[in-house]
Amino acid sequence: MATLEQCMSALEGFVGKLAANPAAQGLDRTVSCRLTDLQQVVQGRLASGSAHDVTAVPESPSVPKADIRFTMTSDDLLELTAGQLSFGSAWASGRVKLEAGLRDMLRLRSLL
Repeated sequence: MATLEQCMSALEGFVGKLAANPAAQGLDRTVSCRLTDLQQVVQGRLASGSAHDVTAVPESPSVPKADIRFTMTSDDLLELTAGQLSFGSAWASGRVKLEAGLRDMLRLRSLL
């Protein structure tokens, strides 16, 4: 199991890469990643070509829902960001869950 600090760093890099992609130009969305094994939600904002205000909070029903929501284990997050795990295969096998509006899903398809 990865540490919360490792996950925060990995997620900042992951969201930063998404934001820097030309297909994400003009995208301004809240993003969260629920880490099931750590019972934490890392949340932030994807805007202006980078990740902003990335923080971790304990998982609870009172955590506001982000526009784009990922759910996975801490180890899967580290494998995804290190390039050891393909997003497509992880999503297809259920290791990674993605929730977003249809418009965001279409846009993310070209980013992931």
